[in-house]
Amino acid sequence: MADGISSFWGPVTSTTECWEKNYACSSYIAEFYNTISNIPTILLALIGLVNAVRQRFEKRFSILHVSNMILAIGSMLYHATLQSVQQQSDETPMVWEMLLYMYILYSPDWHYRSTMPTFLFLYGAVFAVVHSVVHFGIGFKVHYVILCLLCIPRMYKYYIHTQDASAKRLVKLYTATLSLGSLCWFCNRVFCKQMSRWPMNPQGHALWHVFMGFTCYFANTFLMFCRAQQRGWSPKVVYFMGILPYVKIEKPKTQ
Repeated sequence: MADGISSFWGPVTSTTECWEKNYACSSYIAEFYNTISNIPTILLALIGLVNAVRQRFEKRFSILHVSNMILAIGSMLYHATLQSVQQQSDETPMVWEMLLYMYILYSPDWHYRSTMPTFLFLYGAVFAVVHSVVHFGIGFKVHYVILCLLCIPRMYKYYIHTQDASAKRLVKLYTATLSLGSLCWFCNRVFCKQMSRWPMNPQGHALWHVFMGFTCYFANTFLMFCRAQQRGWSPKVVYFMGILPYVKIEKPKTQ
C-alpha cells in the first residue's frame, strides 16, 4: 500500500501490492510481514532437500525443493522492494515450479521420456522471456490457476491408489493448509481496505505465504513417498521430533 514514503528502493513500480503499509518497520523493506513470511518456506524446503540428498532420491526431488527455495527468495525480493523487475523474480518461478510438479506427477506413465521435459523446459523458457516484456496482470493469475488445476487429477489418482494411512494423512494436511492459505489470500484481496483500518492487521497475504510453505512441503513429501513406492524402496512416513513428517526409505542392496 503506497504511502509516498521515502525509501531505499525508490518509487513503487510493481503492478501489484498486498495492502500492507509500506516501510512501516524499515526503510529497506517495503512490505515487512510479506517479506519475512517466506522464511518458513525456505526452512521447510531446506529440510526436504537434505532428506532427498541424504537418502539419494532422484534428482527431480532435489530440484523441486530448490525451486521452492528460489520461489520464496524471489517473493522476498519482490515484497521487500515492490519493484517491477523483482516482481518477475516472484511470478516467473511460480510458473516454473508448477511445470516441475507437472513433470513429477505425469512423467512415470509418459512413454516418450524425452518429450515431456523438453516441452516443459521450452514452455518455461518462452514464458520467462515473454513475461519479462509483457505484464499479463489477471492473465497471469488465470494461467497459474490453470497449471494448478492440471495437477489435481493426477494428485487425486495417487491419493486413491495409496493404501498407507500416514501417506494419506500428508494429502489431508496438504489440503488443509492449501485451503486455509487460499482463504487468507481471498480475504486479504476482498477485504483488504477494511482490514487495513483495524487496530491490528491480520496480514492475510503473509499468512498465505506461511501456509503455502507447509503446503509445498506436504505435497513434496507425499510425492516422494509415491515415487519411492513405484521404485520399490519400501517407504514409510516418520516424524522428526514427533512433529514434522518425512519419508524414510530402504533401497534394495542392488540399488
